[in-house]
Amino acid sequence: MRRWSAAGDDRGSGPVDFVLVGALLTTLTLAVLQLGFAVYVRNVVHDAAVEGAHYAALADTTLDDGAERTRASIVRAVGDGFAGDIAVSQSDRLGYPTAVVTVRTTLPVIGLLGIPYGLEVDAHAPMESLGEE
Repeated sequence: MRRWSAAGDDRGSGPVDFVLVGALLTTLTLAVLQLGFAVYVRNVVHDAAVEGAHYAALADTTLDDGAERTRASIVRAVGDGFAGDIAVSQSDRLGYPTAVVTVRTTLPVIGLLGIPYGLEVDAHAPMESLGEE
C-alpha cells in the first residue's frame, strides 16, 4: 500500500500558477498602458499650450485667440474634459513681453479618470509688434 503525501503532490498547481502569473502580467501591462496614456495627455496639453502661446503672441491676434487655439487643439486630440482651465496672460518675466499660456487639467490615473488639476503646463512665446520700438 502506497501513501501519498500532500506536501509533495504537485497535481493541480498548473492552473493556480497560470492565474497568478496571468494576473501579474495583466496588471503590469495595464500599468504600462496607463503610463503611456498619461504621458500622451501631458504631451498633447503641452503642445497645445505652446501652439496657443505662439498664436497669442502674433501681432494681429489677441490673448483670447491663443486661448481658443489651445482649447481647440486639446479638444481635437483628447477630448473636452481636458480643456477646462486655460489661462492666457502677458508677462515681462523673461526681459521682454511674452504671451504665457497656462493649462491646468486632469492627470489620468485609471483610464480617463484621474486627479483633477493634477497636471499644469506653461508655455511662453515672445510677443510680436508691428511698430518700431
